[in-house]
Amino acid sequence: MSLALPAAVDLREVGLRDGLQLEAPLPLTAKLEILDAIAATGVRRIEATSFVSPTAVPALADAEALAAELGRWPGLRFSALVAGSGGARRAVAAGLPRLEYVISVSEGHSQANARRPTRRAVDATAEIARLAHDAGGDCEAILACAWDCPFDGRTPVARTVDVARRAVRLGADRLCLADTIGTTVPGRLVELVDAVRTACPGVELGVHLHNTRGAGLACALAAVQAGVTQLDVSVGGLGGCPFAPGASGNIATEELVYLLEESGVGTGLDLDRVLDAVAVVEHAVGHALPSNLYRAARLPS
Repeated sequence: MSLALPAAVDLREVGLRDGLQLEAPLPLTAKLEILDAIAATGVRRIEATSFVSPTAVPALADAEALAAELGRWPGLRFSALVAGSGGARRAVAAGLPRLEYVISVSEGHSQANARRPTRRAVDATAEIARLAHDAGGDCEAILACAWDCPFDGRTPVARTVDVARRAVRLGADRLCLADTIGTTVPGRLVELVDAVRTACPGVELGVHLHNTRGAGLACALAAVQAGVTQLDVSVGGLGGCPFAPGASGNIATEELVYLLEESGVGTGLDLDRVLDAVAVVEHAVGHALPSNLYRAARLPS
């Protein structure tokens, strides 16, 4: 018996955005040091920031200033998260036309996160996709609370599938299923992945997982076994959602790299460089990070 695994996966580093959004605001110089360390890992895609209300997420109020510095790393693909057409316009104007548009599948989270019903959030996909396409970019629909919501409980599979189908019809180029509060398990993950694939054939599908209940890596492995090759990770396991009570950090970049590389799946990332980046992040935020692998790697030999 053997695991059915792909030869390689494509990891997107989200530490600069999802990782930092709950932290006290860092100076731009610190963020650029983090970015430099992350770029040295070999990662190819980086979620640089989000263009949202600076009042709601003060840690990312410097989105335009950060975007202006990204030309230092011409070989990387940077994207920006947006929650509406206003943020999309800001991102495009700042030179980041690769947009990640968040749609909360559940009504409770949609109201808390964007102060509008899910139906209106889905309808906005058309304008946001047009803004991205007109600027030479693309639009990825991030489906938040795809499995569970901190306000509404379990999200029906049919509801997530319906939102995914409608977002694609309105112009989304790719989809990403987000376990915003870290509650799903491998069986439920595969069930939803299969359902969305059936409803949206040929559309690239990724996953964004949190490790709130310790099942993040198990779900990541299940996703890869199910044929998902695009996954989000965050250095040190940093992160969480300010609009989802109880949501903790993302799956740690270094832990998924270790798991996959040791299983024969290429990531393109240098584990030692990732650990160096974790040290830079930990120093910048001023507190210990939740990564088990990082702590083990830093123990005296």
